Amino acid sequence: MVTIVDYKEYQKEDGTKFCTLVVQAGLQAIKSKETGRTYFTAKKAYVACTFDAELCSSLIGNEIDGTIKRREVEPYEYTNPETGEIMILSHRYEYVGAEEETLDNHLVSEAVVA
Repeated sequence: MVTIVDYKEYQKEDGTKFCTLVVQAGLQAIKSKETGRTYFTAKKAYVACTFDAELCSSLIGNEIDGTIKRREVEPYEYTNPETGEIMILSHRYEYVGAEEETLDNHLVSEAVVA
């Protein structure tokens, strides 16, 4: 399950506006590669939608079946908004619906058996 925690409104070059929902997965314990200490985090993803800002705002707090998975992508520059540090990333986090997650797990199981 993921929870809608926010939304973002954007404007295209032609002036039209659109929104994305910000969904967040549950709490995860991760071990730091640098310090070896455990910390908690929660993955977030942005999902395009056809809703206006008013409807997006009313959806905050709703839960949706699915999860957030890491997907490899072409490398891109990312600027950390808190530190200003520029990094090169080659992954992003995407929302995966329950049906797609079941299909992904089935394909992995078939690959292991084969």
